[in-house]
Amino acid sequence: MGATADLSNGWSCSGKRSFCILQAMSFDKHKTGLLIAVLLACYFFWNPWKAADITQITICLALFMISFWILEIVPLAVTALSPLVLFPLSGVSDIGSTARHYADPIIFLFMGGFFIALAIEKWNLHRRMALTILSITGSNGNQILLGFMLSTFSISMWLSNTATTMMMLPIVLSVLSVLEKSNPGKSIDRFSISALLGTAYASNIGGLATIIGTPPNVAFVAYAREQLGMEISFFQWMLICTPIALLLLGAIYWVFVKVLFPNDLKHQEETQHFICAEKEALGPWRTPEIRTFAVFILAAVLWILKEPLAQITGWNLHDSMIGMGAGLLLFVLPSGMDKNPPSGNKTHEAEDDRLLIWSDTSRMNWGVLLMFGGGLTLAKAMEQAGIIADIGKHLSAWSPEVTIVTVFLVATVSIFLSELMSNVAQVIVMAPIIGSMALSMDQDPLLLGLSMTLSASCAGMLPMGTPPNAIVFASGKIPLKMMLKAGLILNLISIVLISLMCYWIIQLSGAGQG
Repeated sequence: MGATADLSNGWSCSGKRSFCILQAMSFDKHKTGLLIAVLLACYFFWNPWKAADITQITICLALFMISFWILEIVPLAVTALSPLVLFPLSGVSDIGSTARHYADPIIFLFMGGFFIALAIEKWNLHRRMALTILSITGSNGNQILLGFMLSTFSISMWLSNTATTMMMLPIVLSVLSVLEKSNPGKSIDRFSISALLGTAYASNIGGLATIIGTPPNVAFVAYAREQLGMEISFFQWMLICTPIALLLLGAIYWVFVKVLFPNDLKHQEETQHFICAEKEALGPWRTPEIRTFAVFILAAVLWILKEPLAQITGWNLHDSMIGMGAGLLLFVLPSGMDKNPPSGNKTHEAEDDRLLIWSDTSRMNWGVLLMFGGGLTLAKAMEQAGIIADIGKHLSAWSPEVTIVTVFLVATVSIFLSELMSNVAQVIVMAPIIGSMALSMDQDPLLLGLSMTLSASCAGMLPMGTPPNAIVFASGKIPLKMMLKAGLILNLISIVLISLMCYWIIQLSGAGQG
């Protein structure tokens, strides 16, 4: 989750793409925004397509939002809120119709996921999970790398990829420091690169496995529900996407240990002792951890078994209800904590007797939730004006039927485009176009839409491609040349596996029909 979240205090250059490159180019966002406004005004009065007034206004507003999202002239969430003013003012839609999209059920599913993630972070449950996996996998080079990647992947399925990487980075750097001391005279630079890049890439890939794993997933599911009438359940998403994510993880691990970064690091008792010592430092499971873990497992089980339970009990279960129910439960259940806070946490206030208190939500990325609302509002306005259908028809004319080549092209464009722009903004913009294109070809929109969405989260070449990339690059241990090389291979593997798996699972098995 959270591909657009802030990285850290040291990486707050106006979102991931900035990475200080815009500063080097003397990029003036205010002047650029003014220039875009002037160009849109000229376009509006020129009206080259001789479109109806409402269509022309909608086109201008869509271009305005898309350009502001791509260039991040203002914060993404601010652009997402602009329809609440511009749409009623211009007559595109009334305020009631505009505002209702900001309360779409899928937004509350993601909010519930955020609450669960906050509780897991608050009580250090994610650190315990990571160290447990590391202690099981072993302590030679390949086993340590596998432990890093499995830990990161497992946590990133439920937490934001940014938070997951920020949590894993100190553990990775500490283990690398121990390896340096226990291997005197031997360079572990290549292994360090593989461990850091493996952690970042596993964090990105882990988010593919669940709807709440990363914002692009939620954006596409929201579009499919609102515009296509396709209800994609939590279980259905996992059934299709978890195997794809696991296959990607396995392929990247194999390429790292066999091709790009082979190592000869043998088992080291010192490394194993360090991992065990870090795990022991957490102490026995505390009451807040047990209760948080129980709520997390309860939500996961309900998400997966929702349909059988609904048939047995007659309950009207919905993924959003389950997510919000679990989130609200965290605010109700007492923490049962003692006076000593979990290792690594700040001292909690005496009145903090719940698993979550409202002040904990100050760390939540509310802007992502607003972006979903803005994207749904824009998509609905473009649909009502007939713009999306027209674009889809024009694109479908170039490719009269969906073939594996078409899926490859969509995945390729998506993954390389996400190297340069916010992946959630990209999916919000592209989902209606790709969906309309598929419908014009009389094909299941899930085939092209899912390959586009999953590919948008796999950018690995550039530090600004995703927050995890930027976080590990900031360690100073990864030459840009190596990231470009490894990232290009990741991109190519992702394009091939995602395209083939989506085509096979959805097209051949008919998983996406209906």
